[in-house]
Amino acid sequence: MAAVNEHQEPAAGARPPLTRALDGEELLRWYWTLQELTALARELDLPRGGGKLALTDRLAAALDGRPLPPPPPRRRSTTAAQLTAPVDGSTVIPEGQRCSQVLRAHFRQEIGPSFHFDAPMRAFIADNPGRTLADAVRHWHDTRTLAAEEPAPQFEFNRFLRDWHARNPDGTRAQAVAAWQTHRSRPKDAHPHRGGPDDH
Repeated sequence: MAAVNEHQEPAAGARPPLTRALDGEELLRWYWTLQELTALARELDLPRGGGKLALTDRLAAALDGRPLPPPPPRRRSTTAAQLTAPVDGSTVIPEGQRCSQVLRAHFRQEIGPSFHFDAPMRAFIADNPGRTLADAVRHWHDTRTLAAEEPAPQFEFNRFLRDWHARNPDGTRAQAVAAWQTHRSRPKDAHPHRGGPDDH
């Protein structure tokens, strides 16, 4: 039997196997599951933590022979002293403050019942010790446009299902999942839209 050439080019338009033979650019052209990415990272003896985006960046760098990106920052200790009620706008956010029920109650009082700890607000609380809760309220209002934008790439499956059902309101989940399987079998740069009616 002829030996398999790991570097053999896949058929035109076909999703290649996820192996060390890929380069970083080709890796980034396709959708991969976290399980697939983790398996390749294990094969290459790379760190597997940090989430799908960090893992993808790490693999792309390794496949291209570039230095690995820095690891994500370590989580702050959860043993730091936390704010307790009562708090007000002048209250200073301490180092290691969590998105606690005390803060949630304050922000709902200041902002209204629509308040929730989304990514911009979680980042503000985590990254801005020394700022005040009034600063955090201003940050909430300043980031509403950002928060309404497309979800992050690690949620691509949920984003696809949302868009597909918007275009196909009578479609079933099974049809949507089948459309996703077709969608993710193509390179990312070959998608003029996500989940149009011809995809179910």
